[in-house]
Amino acid sequence: MRSMRASPLLLLLLALAPLALAQNAAEVEAVVTTDLGSFRIQFFPESAPKHVAQFLSYSQKGFYDGTAFFRAVANGVIQGGDPLLKNAATPRARWGTGGFVTLASESSNLKHLRGTVSAVHLQNKPDSDGSQFFVCVSPQPALDGKYTAFGEVTEGMDIVEQISRVPLDENGLTQTPVRIRKVSIEPKKTEPYANASEEELRKVVTMNTTLGAIKIQMEPDWARATVQRFLMLTATGWYDHTAFHRISKGFVIQGGTGETRVSGPTHPADRWVHPLKAELRGDLKHARGIVSMAHGDDPNSATTSFFIVLGPAAHLDGNFAAFGRVVQGMDVLEAFEKEDVNGETPKRRLEILSANIEPSV
Repeated sequence: MRSMRASPLLLLLLALAPLALAQNAAEVEAVVTTDLGSFRIQFFPESAPKHVAQFLSYSQKGFYDGTAFFRAVANGVIQGGDPLLKNAATPRARWGTGGFVTLASESSNLKHLRGTVSAVHLQNKPDSDGSQFFVCVSPQPALDGKYTAFGEVTEGMDIVEQISRVPLDENGLTQTPVRIRKVSIEPKKTEPYANASEEELRKVVTMNTTLGAIKIQMEPDWARATVQRFLMLTATGWYDHTAFHRISKGFVIQGGTGETRVSGPTHPADRWVHPLKAELRGDLKHARGIVSMAHGDDPNSATTSFFIVLGPAAHLDGNFAAFGRVVQGMDVLEAFEKEDVNGETPKRRLEILSANIEPSV
């Protein structure tokens, strides 16, 4: 039989395939829908291209649909992906024995942090990876370098935590498997305003509070990254139904912490929340109506909490990132100052009912 040689074009396409795969994998996420809720996974194709490719392929073929999370450590890890669990009659003794030896391990420097998704392999057989995977609920440094990490949970860690806390038997198996109803692949979510120009950041945020509406003019030329963060949190509804937890009369009112949210501290936009590098300017004065970002002892620790200045506070100048100013609602600030407090804690709940973005005035 005459041998067949690949054309130069075919060879080029084959050579480019891994790069195309990596680019595509970086642009999508998996949505894992379970009996207890959904969570999203983003991938690391540059670190584990074969594992990512297999997970995407299996997901698109419906391989994981009907499988289950069957092993857990409370607030530690959850494990799933065994195709044998699709059959409800599979004996418990066989849970976790299916789906192996389809991939060799892929080593990288990725750490097993909270939310890390990693491949399971057979005990003492590092190159026996397959369809099974686990999700870290808390950091697991003892697993670093021993398992192939290929993704991380970007939304829904509260669901992962909930799965980890279901009743277990003496062997760490769930008394009732938590079914994976479907794993679907969707375009990766993009952070609102992440690539906005300074002019596009020059917006007005209207905060509808228990005591009335406050309009805040964003000033990106003061603190561009801080404005971007505030607009992202507003656009995603992160601030909605959080509370003002501090009223220091004549000084500031403060709000914007997830712990005060009616529905709980977690939110889908948490994926984009990380400490901000402080944007400090000594020439900006913290006068009445100035809006500034709160932080802890480290100026680079600001995340979501903000304050509105009620009176001149020169000691804040150059120490906190001012990023906006109240242009309407000074009467609402006066109403806040009239509220009864215990120390600096309001006696009643004062909410941000909703927040929306409008064109600059």
